[in-house]
Amino acid sequence: MASRGQQETTRLKQNMEAQMERLVQQLIDLEECKDELEPEEYQETKDETLDQLKEFKHSLDKLLQGNLSLVDELNGMQLAIQAAISNAFKTPEVIRLFAKKQPDQLRQKLSEIQRDAKIGKIPADQAKQQTVEILTALKNLGEELTSDESFYLQSNSSASMKQFEEVAMTMGGGAALKVAGNQVQQANK
Repeated sequence: MASRGQQETTRLKQNMEAQMERLVQQLIDLEECKDELEPEEYQETKDETLDQLKEFKHSLDKLLQGNLSLVDELNGMQLAIQAAISNAFKTPEVIRLFAKKQPDQLRQKLSEIQRDAKIGKIPADQAKQQTVEILTALKNLGEELTSDESFYLQSNSSASMKQFEEVAMTMGGGAALKVAGNQVQQANK
């Protein structure tokens, strides 16, 4: 009785995170199996998953309108879903790390991409796209970018990425994600 909804809020947040994780994992699995699927089957499955993400976002929007105690925590998930829906982020792994507020893992992924690009393991355009995604995610998580990273991001951002940035800023963007991340870390202690 003394929790006054805290346990329910925690359970709801965990359920929402699990749902988001499932949908992002579905996108990752789909990308990994892309070569094994017919192009029509791949596109249909991807469209269905994006539709599910849109429905999930709609549910989050409703929650955010009526339950202010969840606002900070749900904003991070909402931004990650917006990124997936808007096609600003094309790499499901980056969406996952962004949604889970894992800047260290994003930095590690950035190093791997730069290494793979140097040795020719991934095409330059793919490396550029993923680098921009990671730098955008880091920026929206409130991480400090170097001057070179900021310049690279500014010079190479696509229109959809810039649109995502605008959405992130109007929703409270990095500040809201940072607050939510801090609350999650304190709750886990």
